[in-house]
Amino acid sequence: MAIPVKLQVFEGPLDLLLHLIDKNKIDIYDIPIVTITEQYLEYIKQMQTEDMNVMSEFLLMAATLLDIKCKMLLPKEVNEEGEEEDPRAELVQKLLEYKMYKYMSFELKDRQVDAGKTLYKPATLPPEVAAYRPPVDYEELMGDMNLARLHEIFKSVVKKQEDKIDPIRSKFGKLEKDEVNMDEKFLFVEAYANAHEKFGFRALLEEQSTKMDVIVTFLVILELMKVGKINIEQQEIFDDIIITSNKDVKVPVNLLAEANIG
Repeated sequence: MAIPVKLQVFEGPLDLLLHLIDKNKIDIYDIPIVTITEQYLEYIKQMQTEDMNVMSEFLLMAATLLDIKCKMLLPKEVNEEGEEEDPRAELVQKLLEYKMYKYMSFELKDRQVDAGKTLYKPATLPPEVAAYRPPVDYEELMGDMNLARLHEIFKSVVKKQEDKIDPIRSKFGKLEKDEVNMDEKFLFVEAYANAHEKFGFRALLEEQSTKMDVIVTFLVILELMKVGKINIEQQEIFDDIIITSNKDVKVPVNLLAEANIG
């Protein structure tokens, strides 16, 4: 009594070839045609089907495998670029495309199964939330306003702000007050006069570093001349003013307070 053998059903000859390649752990880019062809023909012998269309597809692939097997026994052909052509290249390309589409079908099937597990819950908002309406109707508030109109309004606002800027005063620098110690300046000028006895006013001013120093020095000279500490003379207009120190005259301690400058 014969033992019934149940064969795996394949969707087509390419599906059978992929099964044989995976079963034998073969590199799809380097298919051993002899081994695959023998196993493929063995499977066809065990097939039991009355559908000639199905059988013709499998027999056509068997003929293709035999044709590739024969070509591999002959000297290899060379293409126009001087490279040897592999008789298995076309079959490998078909197998790769079929494998890609097959895995894509598995992915779509899994997504369909997962989609069947998706559950939806109808909206159950509280009545007070469902009845809520915003206090401001933004569509009514915007009216016919659009992006172009908003841009025009923005430009007009910016222009008004620019018109408020004084084109002259806005370029003025920051004025800073020069701090000058009047007591120190009195002591400096007095010491300078005692050291030089007779000197030019221009030479004294050249010792000053800022405009405020020059002004305060001039005021100190006037006060010292007032109390007789120094004498000044000028020979001609625009000549340098010559200052002579009177060492015998002592400057009062409260001179700065009496002068009321600083």
